Amino acid sequence: MSGGGAGLVESLFTRAQRQGVRIAYEHKMTELLVENGVVCGVVAVHNGQVRHLRAGAVVLAAGGFHANTEWRARYLGTNWDLAKVRGSRYNTGLAIQAALNQGARAAGHWTACHSVFYDANAPEFGDPALLNQQKNYFNLGVVVNTLGERFVNEGENFRNYTYSRMGAAILKQPGGRGWQIFDAQGAALLPDEYRVRHATRYQSDTLEGLVAQFEGVDKPQLLRTLREFNAAVDRSVPFNPAVLDGRRTQGLAIDKTNWALPLEQGPFVAFEVSCGITCTYAGLSITPQAQVLDEEGRTMPGLYAAGEMVGGLYYTKYPGGAGLTSGSVFGRIAGTQAARHGRAQ
Repeated sequence: MSGGGAGLVESLFTRAQRQGVRIAYEHKMTELLVENGVVCGVVAVHNGQVRHLRAGAVVLAAGGFHANTEWRARYLGTNWDLAKVRGSRYNTGLAIQAALNQGARAAGHWTACHSVFYDANAPEFGDPALLNQQKNYFNLGVVVNTLGERFVNEGENFRNYTYSRMGAAILKQPGGRGWQIFDAQGAALLPDEYRVRHATRYQSDTLEGLVAQFEGVDKPQLLRTLREFNAAVDRSVPFNPAVLDGRRTQGLAIDKTNWALPLEQGPFVAFEVSCGITCTYAGLSITPQAQVLDEEGRTMPGLYAAGEMVGGLYYTKYPGGAGLTSGSVFGRIAGTQAARHGRAQ
């Protein structure tokens, strides 16, 4: 709710109810109902009771499997069971499995996901009361691990092209955590996600005083890393955060190729970060009409899918905003097609 009016979700639900749509909460879908080869509803559990909910068509839009610890370890690999969940704790892949059990075709990149630098002390699951846990403006500073070493090129490209791979990068580091470090010039450009009270934040007038506050890091090595970084910056190139400015370091094991600001102006600030997983990239295969396909490539009558449970939309990388776009586009298509199919029954 904002400005005294209903939010988008509330408005949509209200309109649906006025059209005679029944909305049932706290139901866990476990199976699809199929009769004569046509999907005609779902089996769900509510308050311990099994219910058979029949419908003219079914639209699956229950997200991927990012909240399923066992699936993350199975498909994404080592230590992914330790990642923090940014979004809904209910995106466990149950709806994907229900469709696969009926012969739906799996699609997409099952060993990749969208993951970001996330506050090291954030809760295990996303909490609407504790927003802005992500820390995506690492390009304005440097990122180090517990060994006191940099492990990514922070200036590879703009945020929207690189941020969704950073959670995987830090999860590979010892302990799966590290720090983003900024001097006064870089810190002045940080957005609100760095200014929330619940951020794990450190500050000092000196780099030595800042590093002294970190726990579990090789402090002498970290100070050497920062001194070497400062000395390697090409100061002849102007700093411009609005473009790929080419202001870089030279001669480091991992050079920063844009926006290389030496860490010289106090006060210095740091944010302790870990891995936060946003969504997975795998799910069901669909047609452009959002119809779910079976293993032979035929449509499954009465079954549609939209959102992050659709596979094949992203591979390795994720452009910012693509999830909202695909959910909106395929959500509208799926709803329209399902309504037409239901009326025809």
